[in-house]
Amino acid sequence: MSRKILIIEDDQTIAELERDFLEIENYEVTIISDGKDTQETLRNSHYDLILLDIMLPSINGFELCKEIRQETDIPILMVTAKHEDMDKVRGFGLGADDFIVKPFSPTELVARVKAHLARYERLVQHEQTPVVLHKGGLEINTSSRQVFVDGKELPFTTKEFDLLHFMAVHPNQVFSKEHLFEKIWGLDAMGDNSTVTVHIKKIRKKIEKDSTDPQYIMTVWGSGYRFNE
Repeated sequence: MSRKILIIEDDQTIAELERDFLEIENYEVTIISDGKDTQETLRNSHYDLILLDIMLPSINGFELCKEIRQETDIPILMVTAKHEDMDKVRGFGLGADDFIVKPFSPTELVARVKAHLARYERLVQHEQTPVVLHKGGLEINTSSRQVFVDGKELPFTTKEFDLLHFMAVHPNQVFSKEHLFEKIWGLDAMGDNSTVTVHIKKIRKKIEKDSTDPQYIMTVWGSGYRFNE
């Protein structure tokens, strides 16, 4: 069965270019040009990945990413004409999985789409038997992909959960940002290790009583991060 990709892009030329190269790889592609049509489109059909332009009429890509992430955890790849770190920090914080900077090569586009689809598929199929990890007031359920602190469920994006879970099942081990990026994103040749820092900060704000004095995820200066057993 063909994977379905939704392109949200108001530049028809770019949208059609993206569509053409993805259809060559046998993906089924839908294009919408205005973010206001997104919710109705997602309600009417299932998609496996979204290519989301940042500059859209009616609503910008960041706000739309936030709205989409509240409804689904499928990969969201944001497309931008700027190579700004702050855009990446904001996008990752809202739940984006990756960024593609215009102009991009067809090879890069297809490679990133394939990588994120493959990783998401592995996550969905991973481990059917419930496994619950406990550490103090922190509870991580790997089957339902839920995180609780003192009995209260907290919202986690796909990558936030994967990062927290990976570190929790390898307690007291120090992992560099490069190692964590490769393990969680699987795109070491095409990514930005600052992504790890952004996600660690987001996780700490959710699970730590004081994110400036963490008890779970520790910074090992000059080396990386460690999850306390």
